Amino acid sequence: MDLTGHNALITGAGQGIGKACAEVFASLGAGLVLLDKNAETLGRISEKTNKMGARVRPVCLDMRNTDSLRSEVEKANVGDLIDILVNNAGFDRPGTTAVIDRSGFEEVLGIHLTIPLVLIQLLLPSMRSNGWGRIINISSIYGDIGGKGEVAYSTAKAGVIGLTRSVARECGRDGITVNTVLPGLTRTPTIENFMAKRFKDEIIADTPLGRIAEPEEVAHVIAFLASNDASYITGAALPVSGGWGM
Repeated sequence: MDLTGHNALITGAGQGIGKACAEVFASLGAGLVLLDKNAETLGRISEKTNKMGARVRPVCLDMRNTDSLRSEVEKANVGDLIDILVNNAGFDRPGTTAVIDRSGFEEVLGIHLTIPLVLIQLLLPSMRSNGWGRIINISSIYGDIGGKGEVAYSTAKAGVIGLTRSVARECGRDGITVNTVLPGLTRTPTIENFMAKRFKDEIIADTPLGRIAEPEEVAHVIAFLASNDASYITGAALPVSGGWGM
């Protein structure tokens, strides 16, 4: 895999899968536009990837401010055009159907679905003009199988699969592939710090590979989908779950 000459915008780049993507993409020669709302973690990954030799443009903002998001992306997409988009940013509002409130539900859908749509709309024109583009959206195994107590997150992640396949049908003839990966349990700060051990143990027990994933294992699959090695793959929803959910 070689991403030399390409430029990737990665959202939620400060930690977890987004951070791992930044490191893997930098190692493969890509230029980086890194978005995160946490200035401290964004600064650390920007410094690290810059030392790896990557051209790095860090953008610290809350993507729910769509006016600022549009402005920053438009500025970044001048000169070295962004031709790889990794829609990774997300968060959770746990709750069953009986207890989730509308505002929490819509907030989760907004960051997982509305913001990716905005970014796709911003970057598709230049990808089409260039005749080449890669869009990788991060879903979840929960988007395929559902999750008890995760009605908002599971609904949003299922929507990511639908968004991916719809956009893939629209722009395949333009040289643009659109795919989604469905991670299983992954060693991100959120999982490590906020998921109870008994829940992690239950998932690991139901995972044929019998362990949690490292963020880099997911990031390498994302980088593959961004490369020319995956040139005939589009509209795919690819589990990266150790067999959990099959």
